[in-house]
Amino acid sequence: MIAEEYKDIAPFEDEQFAEKMEKLVNDPGFENAIQYVLPGSDFHELASTLRKITNKEDFQKKVMLSILLRLEEATTDGVTDSGLDNIDLSQPRLFMSNHRDIVLDASFLGLVMIRHGLPAQEVALGDNLLIYEWIENLVRLNKGIIVKRNLRLTKALEAAKQLCGYIHYCISNKKESVWIAQREGRAKDSSDVTQESVLKMLSLNGDSDNIAARLMELHLTPVSISYEFDPNDYLKATEFLAKRRDPDFKKSQKDDLRSMETGLLKHKGRVHFAICKEINPGLEPLLESHDKVEIIRHACALIDKEIHSNYKIYPINYYAYDQMEETGRFSDRYTPEQARQYEAYFNGQLDKVRLENVSSEERRFMLGTMLKMYANPLRNHLNSSKQ
Repeated sequence: MIAEEYKDIAPFEDEQFAEKMEKLVNDPGFENAIQYVLPGSDFHELASTLRKITNKEDFQKKVMLSILLRLEEATTDGVTDSGLDNIDLSQPRLFMSNHRDIVLDASFLGLVMIRHGLPAQEVALGDNLLIYEWIENLVRLNKGIIVKRNLRLTKALEAAKQLCGYIHYCISNKKESVWIAQREGRAKDSSDVTQESVLKMLSLNGDSDNIAARLMELHLTPVSISYEFDPNDYLKATEFLAKRRDPDFKKSQKDDLRSMETGLLKHKGRVHFAICKEINPGLEPLLESHDKVEIIRHACALIDKEIHSNYKIYPINYYAYDQMEETGRFSDRYTPEQARQYEAYFNGQLDKVRLENVSSEERRFMLGTMLKMYANPLRNHLNSSKQ
């Protein structure tokens, strides 16, 4: 049983499963989404299957696994992984990754775990994505943890303590691993840096007075995610230009839905998940420290180094770096034919931009932002080797 103070953010308990699933399959929005994501599928057959499932583990293995495999086949050139031998698989832990795709970062990590005979982790997702009731029901049926956002200061602190408490409870009491992104929202320029506020939140609860010890209770394990192509790259470039034109520009819910849809359904090339080493050994020297700022910054640096040093670097990353730096430093890492293909790819993505009256200078600006998205993982990877 989930402790009462966490029930409004925790995944649904198995005792609630049948009731919540019935509500989900009867929602027209869910049926429309299934028909859109899986065209040609028999929704009534799926609904019949869903009604027979009684718990989250079966839901993931009997339904979500097949959906993820179809998405992998249709939208990627394969999801690969490495590094599971870096960790004690019997120890529940907090996986913290860079954030590329709104939905698939955590979903594909779950796919990796299931392929290795492990349970998929619980997943922390912002409530700004739960635009419709059926989305929240689906998320919480699928091991989703609700992260409350856009709250006033007092309520925000209460929500942070609740979330931190639940993550500690999940790992220590429920013996379930959890995934959380290293920052709120995706890094638009793909320069992945852990937000100190995330680590501060994770240190609000725990059995020790020392922040390093509290973080160590989570067995925090970075995960480095590398997508060959980011189908949202042109949407991010669009946002950069919109903000350049109007510094007060803010994305709408419709924009978020479009990003989710594009990330789910469009081509991503090769996708790799590198499971890194947990950061506990790096935190041990700080167990006697009372400098909270030092501990948090040190923990962030440990996570960033693991993520940056374990990127899988693709030819397009080398090409983008050379274009940004106006150098041929890595010209041996891609062929002239690949260079032509990448030039055509970036132009094709820019042609999808829907802003009006885009000048040639603004198009060059957007191209620069897109090249930067692909160059930054390599730049951070190179810098990590110097540290």
